[in-house]
Amino acid sequence: MRWQDGRRSSNVEDRRGGGGRRAGVALGGGGALVLLVVAIVMSLLGEDPSALLDAATSSSGPAAAEVGAELAQSPEEARAADFVAVVLADTEDTWGRYFTEHGSGTYPAPTLVLFRESVESACGFQSSAVGPFYCPADRKVYLDLAFFGELERLGAPGDFAQAYVIGHEIGHHLQTVLGVSQRLAQQKRGLPEAQRNALSVRQELQADCFAGVWAHHAHAQRQILETGDVEEGLAAAASIGDDTLQRRAGGRLTPESWTHGSSAQRVRWFRVGLQSGDLAACDTYSPATL
Repeated sequence: MRWQDGRRSSNVEDRRGGGGRRAGVALGGGGALVLLVVAIVMSLLGEDPSALLDAATSSSGPAAAEVGAELAQSPEEARAADFVAVVLADTEDTWGRYFTEHGSGTYPAPTLVLFRESVESACGFQSSAVGPFYCPADRKVYLDLAFFGELERLGAPGDFAQAYVIGHEIGHHLQTVLGVSQRLAQQKRGLPEAQRNALSVRQELQADCFAGVWAHHAHAQRQILETGDVEEGLAAAASIGDDTLQRRAGGRLTPESWTHGSSAQRVRWFRVGLQSGDLAACDTYSPATL
């Protein structure tokens, strides 16, 4: 992927220097473990542990000072952070132009937060185990760069595989901007879990399609794709399908529990966006078969 000469986005919020800690609590330390145990016991006894937790997280002390610690990173991590800033800028340029050309007004670019291990968002406190995610409440994408290594272990190496992941999360931002996410949230209320999951699958597949639309226009405008890049993106989509992940975990396939779609579905909808370059082609809600 041709990215080194690209513009760097100013909408990157780097929280890696905090080591994934809440202010006042070193999450990996023994003190945090004791605090967690005490909070659980209080809950079991019918007491509210929120006061204890609030006091701990707002306290000043050695752990709080660590939040502002100077960032230490390897050359590989620095390069990955630079790559993310370029890809984010490319999504800003691509979607900004797309919105203008289609009469959709000004594209409101999101912020991308880099973190390590865990992070506080408007959608709650999250571990990096959840993978990259978008929070509609603060309109921010959250990414632990270590996920790129996990993606490679899953059989999807390459810079465009990583760009696909960013494009997918930006796709969720588009869903919020366009009002799709809000409508789906209303539809999910009161539905059984299996039906909520089915709607989530359609939402995730649409984000895959939106990522393809971004890549289509980015290449048309700036020729970012090199030989093998499309295959890298498709491999990434396939590697994180729900069926593939369930097989890797050694469990049986339970489609009713899927929330992101099968590998074949993810590949198909990313390809739809990539080939069409049209948001209207990304209607994953009407087809009976995905």
